[in-house]
Amino acid sequence: MLYSMTGYGRAEKTIGDKTFLIELKSLNGKQFELRLMLPSLLKPFEFNIRNYLSEHLLRGTIECVISIKQNGSNKPVTINTDLLKAYYTSITEVAKELKADTNQLISAILRLPDIVVNSTEMMEEKEWNEFATLLETVVAQLNEHRKEEGKSIETDLLQRLNNIEKLKEEIKKLEPLRRVKIKEGLQKVLSEHVGTENYDPNRLEQELIYYIEKIDISEEQVRLTNHCQYFKTILNEDGKSKGKKLSFILQEFGREINTTGSKAYNTEIQQNVVQMKDELEKMKEQILNAL
Repeated sequence: MLYSMTGYGRAEKTIGDKTFLIELKSLNGKQFELRLMLPSLLKPFEFNIRNYLSEHLLRGTIECVISIKQNGSNKPVTINTDLLKAYYTSITEVAKELKADTNQLISAILRLPDIVVNSTEMMEEKEWNEFATLLETVVAQLNEHRKEEGKSIETDLLQRLNNIEKLKEEIKKLEPLRRVKIKEGLQKVLSEHVGTENYDPNRLEQELIYYIEKIDISEEQVRLTNHCQYFKTILNEDGKSKGKKLSFILQEFGREINTTGSKAYNTEIQQNVVQMKDELEKMKEQILNAL
């Protein structure tokens, strides 16, 4: 089973007098990269949240936004004066340049994040445990989304792999004919320029064997067959993160296909090689989406 790096999850839950909302998005990325936005109440648990997301999402560009809605209870609050002053100074400077009205500036700043905070508010262990369950739910949603996206990627990869294998079989059929054409071509050249009676047929056979060995493509075809089988084996293995390994295998595909093309000296074989390269490039594009 293959998983995509693209996914989305969203869940909401009321815990005590607060309603927590978590939105989680994942896009393609070479490594695990997290953009986490959370309220001050959860700051003490930031390390736990980051660790959990890293452990269960593995790879990709992740955006996690956590917000809290208070359900009407009154609690003592404090104003973060240092942050308010910093906002006020920066905004007034810009307002002067733009000649903008600053009459409602203070009231606007008070609505910004972390300006007004509950002075005695702390999350209890029971509340954290409930929130952790909510986080698990969102991550499970995102991974399920990734799984569904991964199915379509896997289907496309297997179809293109099947196409490469069919083209490889066509090349296998053309290989004996290629040798005959090479022999006939050399005999024709020698007959035209040297004369049939002026060259040694036995020497020609020896040189022909040496030449055909130099351009033999059987090893490349055997290795390509092995790579195809290995690719399928990795797809069927347990585990979620396979994208990098499959990408490395596709690089090996490219080496064998390119070498086959450079040794071919046959129009029909080279046409098949071109089609194989086209299928391979499309597989490489798809594998960039795989986890």
